[in-house]
Amino acid sequence: MSTIKTNAILDASGGNTTTINGATPTAYNTMGKNRIINGAMEIDQRNAGASVTVPTGNDAYNIDRWNAQNDTDGTLTVQQSTTAPAGFRNSLVFTTGTADTSLAAGQIAFCRHIIEGYNIADLAWGTSDAKTITISFWVRSSLTGTFGGSLTNGDNNRSYPFTYTILSADTWEQKTVTVAGDTTGTWGVGTGRGLSLWFGLGVGSTYSGTAGSWSGLSYFSATGATSVVGTSGATWYITGVQLEVGSVATEFERRPYGTELALCQRYFEVIGNGTSSILLGGYGGSELNFYTKFSQVKRSAPTMTEIGTWTTSNISARGFVTPGNDGFSYYMVPSSAARTYIFNNNSGAYWTASAEL
Repeated sequence: MSTIKTNAILDASGGNTTTINGATPTAYNTMGKNRIINGAMEIDQRNAGASVTVPTGNDAYNIDRWNAQNDTDGTLTVQQSTTAPAGFRNSLVFTTGTADTSLAAGQIAFCRHIIEGYNIADLAWGTSDAKTITISFWVRSSLTGTFGGSLTNGDNNRSYPFTYTILSADTWEQKTVTVAGDTTGTWGVGTGRGLSLWFGLGVGSTYSGTAGSWSGLSYFSATGATSVVGTSGATWYITGVQLEVGSVATEFERRPYGTELALCQRYFEVIGNGTSSILLGGYGGSELNFYTKFSQVKRSAPTMTEIGTWTTSNISARGFVTPGNDGFSYYMVPSSAARTYIFNNNSGAYWTASAEL
């Protein structure tokens, strides 16, 4: 069963709420009631608000915890925006460049949030005790009509397409979708993919299904949904995304900025601010290793990447040592005659650690 509401007035006393400012304990996990991380689109470690092109072939993260892909004949850009409804500072905006006015059956463009299995384990999906959840979000588009999205498991072989309606162009509207939990299928409960929330931006018939019921197929949107990539210059904004237990949408959970950043850093972290400098002394040919702890323990051993141009002097070899969940080592070997050597990132270079789902 799926329930769609437009511009819903949130009832802070109903359903799955607890006392927010009092001492009443909650049963929520350490994240709080909202299973979405960075639902207010405030954390953007990768691009710092810059516009980027949505890639084809493989999804890519644009702002923290939100990724996108565009396998159509049109083009899309995405960026963090300061256009937001009252009570929010940021949103995520997609803009169509070249339009694809006639999607092939297998073409797809989407915005997605993947939730780690640990953070949905208590939903008991895949069992007879599966809990009902409610998704709420604020959306704005230059287009009006019926739009689509979906919930899927980690293997994308269980899906629940849903729809929502945008009534007025260029106007913020709040939507809610209530979904009875899936009593079958396999749902990850560990460090892998648990649940994915999809918003279709242009999805062909192969990956579009009937809204309002669970399916054993890979559906990422609902049949007949509006295609954002189908109109040149179209915009689609989203913020205030919440997924919580229960059949009532409650007020958006606002976590401290530092807490939200820490939750994001479990999956992705920037190391170094691009202005530090290291001057080291050593004997030529002797390898030096230094160890750096991550700000947050990662979901899994991350992929380390060096971004930008690092300035070096008298160094014959350098690189990462296989990282662990909590930190990484970096080695440098000075040239044979060197007594001092330099390694710095004054040019704005930095490292990233990615343990994304």
